[in-house]
Amino acid sequence: MNTIPPVDLVRQHRPISEAIETAVLEVLRSGRYIGGQTVDDFEKQFSQFVGTKYCIGCNSGTDALLLALRALNIGPGDEVITTPFTFIATAETITLTGAKPVFIDIDRNTFNFDLNLLEAAITPRTKAIIPVHLFGQPVNMSRLMQIAHHHDLYVIEDCAQATGAMWDGEKVGNIGHIGCFSFFPTKNLGTCGDGGVVTTNDPAIADVVRTIKEHGSRQRYYHDLVGINSRLDTIHAAILQIKLSYLDEWNQRRREIAQHYHNLLEPILGIQLPQEIPGGYHVWNQYTILIEDSFNGAENKRDHLKQKLQEHSIISMIYYPIPLHLQKVYQNLGYQIGSFPITEKAAHEVLSLPMFPDLTFEEQQQVAYGLKDCIV
Repeated sequence: MNTIPPVDLVRQHRPISEAIETAVLEVLRSGRYIGGQTVDDFEKQFSQFVGTKYCIGCNSGTDALLLALRALNIGPGDEVITTPFTFIATAETITLTGAKPVFIDIDRNTFNFDLNLLEAAITPRTKAIIPVHLFGQPVNMSRLMQIAHHHDLYVIEDCAQATGAMWDGEKVGNIGHIGCFSFFPTKNLGTCGDGGVVTTNDPAIADVVRTIKEHGSRQRYYHDLVGINSRLDTIHAAILQIKLSYLDEWNQRRREIAQHYHNLLEPILGIQLPQEIPGGYHVWNQYTILIEDSFNGAENKRDHLKQKLQEHSIISMIYYPIPLHLQKVYQNLGYQIGSFPITEKAAHEVLSLPMFPDLTFEEQQQVAYGLKDCIV
């Protein structure tokens, strides 16, 4: 029985290896490893893909968030509302500016923050909202933007897991004031290392982001702002140009795989399947189920199931085992166990099954059979 990994980058690379290797060799032979036409071309292509006027490459999705926050002059005394059920980068970049992350609980059916709780969290210090399109599921951006406009707040979309996702026909990253994308290898559009971009339709924001990421410099050796060094390397831009042409096909394949999972797993009792909300176009970076009533005495059924699946050569993942408000680094915020009960329950129940465009139906059947055999 072959082992089924959570993601298989080798399999993805195989059919496009010649094109990628040619593109990388062209960069190496050019001697231009930082910036240049290749980066410019990718920024234009990605901007067209998302639908924004501007796209600025940077070192990572984390830097994209930091650059976005810096460009909006968010800092000490400000508050930024986001979700406690996401990767640490979403919150830590808020903290790095000196601002305070403010969390609200999630909706169990979407894993995204619960918009019904948003307005109650807004204070005179709130300056921005960071919705996270978690696992490829878009947030209801129509409702979010109405709330943001009413309270005169900025919206920074964390699109790290949702490249190509849409809300009401609009690509994420083109709905809020700023979009932040990650090209970490396991993302829907990933490079062979770290990379990211910031997208926006605001020329002033684009100018500040581009300046900050180049050591605060618009002209070499003249520094207008305190900046950082955050560039999208030319080799990564070359790789991403090749992969971008396949992204729609890969995302469609992910959607087909998700539907196969729905059909295979729907009869299994004791699990809750993920949903695609009306109005959204989910791109399934992860296919994450909930193992209901996960605690059985002292035993976590989810953890037990994960181990049993591994014994069946099926490697699953847990995103995320400890919510941000319970992390040691954020003890100073005053949250405690019970602050966000839906998030905390999900953290004990989530299990992400293998999900990548080259996953075969036979492998999905193996996953389904494994779940049926292992779940108790």
